[in-house]
Formats: sequence, structure tokens, C-alpha cells
Amino acid sequence: MPSMKLWQKLLITLVAMLIASYAAGRLWLLAFDFLIPSYLAGVSGGLAAIPVWELLRWIGKKT
Repeated sequence: MPSMKLWQKLLITLVAMLIASYAAGRLWLLAFDFLIPSYLAGVSGGLAAIPVWELLRWIGKKT
């Protein structure tokens, strides 16, 4: 099986970032009853992207 192309890795990482930002926003709203500041949503998405990207790199090396 050929390794994933760069655009596929970027797409998966972007989707993970969006899901993490949305989940952080929902959890924040439930906990504090006001919207999450945008920079915190961005930080949560960025932090989620790091392990996803590393996982994709690890999977690519195994194949």
C-alpha cells in the first residue's frame, strides 16, 4: 500500500483541528456559559494537530 500523499495528510489534520476546536468550544460553553475566546479555540485545534500529524507520519513510515 503506498503511503499517503501530502494533501491527504493535510486534509486529515485540518479536519482534526476543526473537530477539536468545535469540541473545545462546546465544552467551554457548557462549563462557563459564554463563548470561548477565539485564541483558545485556535490553541486547542493546533494542539490537536500535533499528535494527528505525528500519527500520520508514523503510519507512513510503517508502510
